[in-house]
Parts: sequence; structure tokens; C-alpha cells
Amino acid sequence: MLSLPLAFIGGPLGIVAFSILFIVFVIAVLRLHAFFALILAAAVVSLLTAVGQTGEGRFVKAIEAVMTEFGSTAGKLGIALALAAVIGASLMESGAADKIVRRMIAVLGEGRAALAMCLTGFVLAAPVFADTVFMLMLPIARALARRTGKDYVLYICAMGAGVVVTNGVVPPAPGPMFVADKLGIEMGHAILTGIAFGILPALAGLLTARWVNRRMPVQPRPLEGESADVLAAQTAKPESELPGFWVSIAPVVLPLVLIAAAATLDAVLKHTSAATRASVPSWLGEMVQFLGNKNVALLLGAIIALAVHARQKKLVWSRLASQLGKPVEMAGVLILIVSAGGAFGGMIQKAGIGEQVRTLAGGQPLNHVLLAWLITVIIRGAQGSATVATIAGAGVMMSIAGAGGFGVHPLYIFLAIGFGSKGLLWMNDAGFWIVARMSGLTQGEMLKSWSVVISLISVYGLIEVLIASTLWPQLPF
Repeated sequence: MLSLPLAFIGGPLGIVAFSILFIVFVIAVLRLHAFFALILAAAVVSLLTAVGQTGEGRFVKAIEAVMTEFGSTAGKLGIALALAAVIGASLMESGAADKIVRRMIAVLGEGRAALAMCLTGFVLAAPVFADTVFMLMLPIARALARRTGKDYVLYICAMGAGVVVTNGVVPPAPGPMFVADKLGIEMGHAILTGIAFGILPALAGLLTARWVNRRMPVQPRPLEGESADVLAAQTAKPESELPGFWVSIAPVVLPLVLIAAAATLDAVLKHTSAATRASVPSWLGEMVQFLGNKNVALLLGAIIALAVHARQKKLVWSRLASQLGKPVEMAGVLILIVSAGGAFGGMIQKAGIGEQVRTLAGGQPLNHVLLAWLITVIIRGAQGSATVATIAGAGVMMSIAGAGGFGVHPLYIFLAIGFGSKGLLWMNDAGFWIVARMSGLTQGEMLKSWSVVISLISVYGLIEVLIASTLWPQLPF
């Protein structure tokens, strides 16, 4: 009686299914930290795979394989994640992020404030953690709604539309950076593609937010522990005390431009004649590639962000250096999670799920784009964490691909996983509660507005990627 389920668990598909259920259970039910959930799941996959193997010391080798993959992922992404955290923290502390929001609203006008909120969220979410962007921009949404007397839900959801798209598909946000690395995609190509494919879903999310807002005329309420008088009297820091706009946005834009420039130069040179390539000075190509390295580009962004921070707060170096501890600690937790996810993905690949999936398909072609989105969105809805869903989705898809690849360019899989990680958003998501607490919306209002808009953005993104991958299955880089 036990032979069938034991055989299923021992097979590649059974091992992967069991490991995903394990992650969902320990995170959603036992409330275990994502790092422990992923590293334990990696060990489970590796040990179950070793059961079907032979050879002395195979179980020791299985555990060592987990540690090796963990270290490999940390080595590839750890520095970049830490530098992105420093940029984000410095933007917040110096007031640069606040400046970007205000300038966007001032340039576009109060009548287009929702578009400004969406655009600002889109820009800030690359180096700044999504939850941090929520905490920065929600008070601005409240101030806008108090000034205009309307559109509170619109401002909140418009901000969310911009943030979640970038957080899902534009490096150096952690999830996209991890997926790009796993799929072997150049970071510059991932940035350019993520921005290009993120615009339409973000704008579609903005239109959806307008539709939802018309049906939910909600006004800002006093937050917990905040009186109505305090709410009415709440004012923002004078803009004269904030840094200039260009130095504020430079730490975000400069790394993206440098990384994208290196990728663009590489793509152009690959598709030009030998004579044209020879005409490009070697020193120029080397300089662009060096500055476009993700670690170098983010380091330059971090230096500018720290300089702005020091100037605004009038900090000497010793004081500024001491303040680096907090963002590095925040990044440390994320690096552990991402590296554990790398170990999990690596062990899934070693389990050999790909061949079994192709056998079950019976020779029928698989739509890897739809499969990548579906796997990721199910994991996201089950346990709540977009980062965990992204990591697990990437690991499963890399194992399924095999030598034959995905049938489409890997960038489409990258996008499908990113958009899938934003689907089925409900109350098991930590960001849901941050937005609810800082906006004053009830659980019911959040489910009817925030959850609807963000989850539909995931669908909009899938539709866009399916159309593009059908029309142009292979991209020229």
C-alpha cells in the first residue's frame, strides 16, 4: 500500500512537489523564517534525490552540494544586494526619495498625481525594498487625498502598480536579479527588458486602480493611535530642506544606465561586422563593460547616495560609516534568503524533474511561459512571499528546461516568473498588512482594491509576455 506514494516521493516530480508543499507548510502554518524554509527544503530535495543513487557517502555529498550552491549564489549576488540596500537606505534617510516623489507630482501636476505616484513607485522600487517604498509613499498618498478630497484608493493602488511591477521584473530588485542570474541572462538585458515589458502592465494597473476607485469613495481615516486633529495637522518637511532632484535620482538612474549601456554595446557588437567591431577602440569597450558590471555600477550609485546623505545631514565620515550597519543588516537577511533559494533551485535541477515532465507531456510541446507563470503564482498564493515564489519558480523551470531549453528566449521565462510572483495577493502577504496599517483601509477594502489591482497586473503581464513570445519567440541577444 505504501509503495506507490513512496515511489512518487522518490521520483523527481514527487520530490519537487513534496519540497514545495514543505515550504508552503513551514512558512504559512509553522511561520518559519523564509531562510530556514528554503535551506531545509534544499536539504530535503538533495537527500531524497540521494536515496535513489548509489555510492559511498552519497548523503554527505548531498548536504555538501546544498552548501556549495548556497555559496555560489551568495558570491554572485551578495555584493549587489548589499549595495542596492545601501542606496535605498540613503535615499530614504537623506530625503532624496521624498524629493523624487514631490518633483514627479509637481512636473505632472496634481491632476495627474496618480500617474506621478505610479511612475515614482516604478523608479524607486529597483534599489529600494518594496515595503520601504510603501512606507515612504503612503503618507504622501494620504496628504494628496486630504488636499484634493478624493481619490485616496486611486493614489494607493497607483503607487502599488508602479512598485510591484519593478519589484517583479527590473533588477537590481532582489527577485529579478536572482532569476536573471539563474537563467543566465545578462543583467543589462534583464533591466532593459523588464522596463520595456513593465510599462504596459503598470499603466493597465493604473487604469484598473481608477476603475476600482470610482466604486470605493474612501477618505483617509486616523491611523491607530492617531487622532483626527493630528491627521489634519500632519505636514511634510519643506521642500527647501530636501536635496536637489538630479542628485536625488542619480543613485537610481546611473547604475541602471551603466548596466544597460554595457549590455547594449555587447548586443550591438555581436550583430555587426568584424570591421565595425575593430573600429571601436578596445579601451572604450573595456571601460563600458567595467562600469556596466552590476557591482561596479551599484557601487558608484551607493557612493553618490551616501554623499547626498552626508551632505544633507551634515555628517562626518565616521558618523556616516556607522549608519551603514542598518542597511547592511537588512541586506544580510535578504542575501541569506536568496542564497538559500539558490541552493533550493540547484537541488531541484539535480533531481532531474525535466525528463519526467517531458515524458508526461507525451511529446506535446509545453508552453513554458504559461507554465512558469502558473507555478510561480500558485506558490505565491499558497505561502504569501513573492521572493520565495520567485526563487522556487525559477528553480523548477530551470530543471524542466533541460538541454532543449524553453522553446522561447529565456527573457520571456524571466518575465513570466516575475509577473507570476505578484499574483493571488491576499492576507498572507506581509506587504498587504503594511499597506493596510499605514493607509487605514480595512481588510475588506484592501481585498477589494489592493488585492484586485495587484493580482490583475500579474495577469496583464502574462498576456503581454504570451503575445510577445508567440510573435517573436527568439530575441536578437
